[in-house]
Amino acid sequence: MKTDLTDTTASKINKALVLGRRAIGTPAIGMVLTLVIVTDEENAYDALKAASDAAHEHPSRTLVVIKRVSRSPRDRTTSRLDAEVRLGADAGTGETIVLRLYGDVVDHAQSVVLPLLLPDAPVVVWWPVNAPLDPAKDPLGALAQRRVTDTYACEEPIRELVARADAYAPGDTDLSWTRITPWRSMLAAALDQVDCQVQAVEVEGEEYNPSCELLAMWLADRLDVPVRRTVSSGPGLTAVRMDTDCGPVVLDRADGSLANLSIQGQPARAVALKRRETAELIAEELRRLDPDDTYASALRYGVDRLNAPAKGDARNGEGAVAAPVEAVAKAPAKDAAQEKTPVRKAAAK
Repeated sequence: MKTDLTDTTASKINKALVLGRRAIGTPAIGMVLTLVIVTDEENAYDALKAASDAAHEHPSRTLVVIKRVSRSPRDRTTSRLDAEVRLGADAGTGETIVLRLYGDVVDHAQSVVLPLLLPDAPVVVWWPVNAPLDPAKDPLGALAQRRVTDTYACEEPIRELVARADAYAPGDTDLSWTRITPWRSMLAAALDQVDCQVQAVEVEGEEYNPSCELLAMWLADRLDVPVRRTVSSGPGLTAVRMDTDCGPVVLDRADGSLANLSIQGQPARAVALKRRETAELIAEELRRLDPDDTYASALRYGVDRLNAPAKGDARNGEGAVAAPVEAVAKAPAKDAAQEKTPVRKAAAK
């Protein structure tokens, strides 16, 4: 069921929700959170489709906030709110409200969204594109327990990672981080199979793919070893090579779907490591609403080293190209009280 409202208000939208539920005989129960999607008209369809697919796992009220750009100075002074209310089969397992903001109301989206939030339910805000540099201080981001961005959609992902680290607040996360969850799990499982010390790591992937940088930072932060970032033609992440004192451990994915795991002294094995759709990424992020401390630690660890000139490669004595083509991240010295034998095993969280 769809209801179109032109030049409306939040109270009229709530009334349309009540009338729509009565018409289709669906009570307002079973929704676990409010998902606010802040996007533009161009990306609204894809974002809403991903949210609808994720709602099969997390029934929610989805508010799509589309800020329309006025074409003339006269239109910019005219405020208007148009809404589309979707219930039943048109909204999947929850409720969907598409909000189109015009004029001055664009700068006060939080006043439109606030009355439409589910009472006593968590709020997640997702920016598929054009995320603010400081999501926690954004008026809409301030309403949420979790704030989801996507650095991969930015023109300059490396600079965006720097901004994310500087502005990080508990509850922030990024889909570029979510994309590497299977890689982190697989690498941690591989290290659990050997009793070796990791000495160096190389992460290979596309040049402007922030997931590669985040994986390199996570490995450097967790293993306390030098991590070398190299470039391939993709797609996405293509390989991680770990040098240990008992032989190399290599996770190689050349086609974006099936990876090959090689451990010294063991037969090579094929593992499923496909690139996931946005709906799967959003569904994963909605499973946890507490702060992701592992993401925060990785982000803060390596972001200030991304643009530093790489040191010479100890294996061949040749100098490396400046980041982001190749970057070396090395863990800072620990305090004397913390200097213990490092356990160089990755922990996937």
